[in-house]
Amino acid sequence: MNWSFSGQIERFEGEGHMHFLALPKALVGEIRGQGAKRVLKLMNELGLTLLLLCLAISGAHGQDIVLGNAQMDVYLPWLHSKRVAVVGNHTSVVGDVHLVDTLLAQGIDIRHVFAPEHGFRGEAANGADILDGSDAATGLAIYSLHGKHRKPQLEQLADIDVVVFDIQDVGARFYTYISSLMLVMEACAEADVELVVLDRPNPHGHHMQGPMLDPAFKSFVGSIPTPMVHGLTLGEAALMGCAEGWIEVPEQWVPRIVTCQGWSHGSDFHLAIRPSPNLPSTTSIDLYPSLCLFEPTVVSVGRGTPHPFESIGHPSLGLGTFAFTPVSTPGAAPHPKHENANCVGQHLGELAAKWRTESSAAHGQPRPGFTLEPLETWARQWMAQQGSLDGFITSPSFFDKLAGTDALRLALEAGTPLTALEATWANQHAAFFEAAQPHLLYPWNAPLPGR
Repeated sequence: MNWSFSGQIERFEGEGHMHFLALPKALVGEIRGQGAKRVLKLMNELGLTLLLLCLAISGAHGQDIVLGNAQMDVYLPWLHSKRVAVVGNHTSVVGDVHLVDTLLAQGIDIRHVFAPEHGFRGEAANGADILDGSDAATGLAIYSLHGKHRKPQLEQLADIDVVVFDIQDVGARFYTYISSLMLVMEACAEADVELVVLDRPNPHGHHMQGPMLDPAFKSFVGSIPTPMVHGLTLGEAALMGCAEGWIEVPEQWVPRIVTCQGWSHGSDFHLAIRPSPNLPSTTSIDLYPSLCLFEPTVVSVGRGTPHPFESIGHPSLGLGTFAFTPVSTPGAAPHPKHENANCVGQHLGELAAKWRTESSAAHGQPRPGFTLEPLETWARQWMAQQGSLDGFITSPSFFDKLAGTDALRLALEAGTPLTALEATWANQHAAFFEAAQPHLLYPWNAPLPGR
């Protein structure tokens, strides 16, 4: 049988994912329609390297984007004969095969895995503590990065040579995977362990918006001095974090980044796998940075419904006509705000669609999608009914941590229009973009931040 490569691209569908592989002609007929797992099994049986999977388009819905984890010809040589730990979750897949399973099939010596918020299999609710344990599928030990410890312990790295980090982020400062990355970097540097970041596109990689982090409000939901919507991939954030002193690492310690191919800041990108339980759709991911500040308020963001982070509402505030009822949803919203109460408000799907369809005539790219208008509108409605903002923000300290500053809350309480704050932030966005440029790994094909 002739196994020379034809150069043709074959498409296979399996378990809701699309896979595009460069395959030998003789292999194509044998496996067409069998799915990526069958492809993987046959390739292993035939002794063919998994590097062919570098053309797998994982989570890109047919876009010509190759994720870092699919480029095994780059990083497998760094892992052979090494003791490896993986920081990953349910998004860590190559095609439709989990990265851990893929590496184990290649004979990589994986000692254990680290689990961030939502757990290794992505089934825990937001903010829930993750316990140490073992993975039922592989038997590997799981060490939590969202429980008693949020940073790998030195003893957990004592028998590790390389840590591989592969998680899908969504580009908001308060989405905690980027904080986990910074702590993993610090731990690896302290233990003199290599770190390999398998980079992925940022679905909000076309803009930098929102308040900058005031160091006085640094926390796990705001650990890096960036805009709320930072525009960086995790690989870029890792490099910038080292170079700009966001974390304390020796100058000679630098993570290795396996970059994506075919993506730029401005490329449209849709995730095939929900990155966390309450971000199930492109619309929810688009709206998440704009709506997350409602979390420590009396307004529901739709947790406990089929479409969280697509709608906002309240039982009695009287804004809008869209109705929904939050109910207990195991793994996503065990005890949602206004549980079993009829909430009325707004569904913001049309706003997200508008962001995706409107283009800048100058750049031909999607319009940046971030707004504080819903927050300001609902705060004003509360003040009109109650006479002040008292009671609208249920946890001022957490609100300030999410915002990264108290300036936004104070402006809302004073009834001051947010335009002055937004003008200040725009200047800060321009300065941040200038500082970020040396660390960008991909072309910036979107409107310039702050302009």
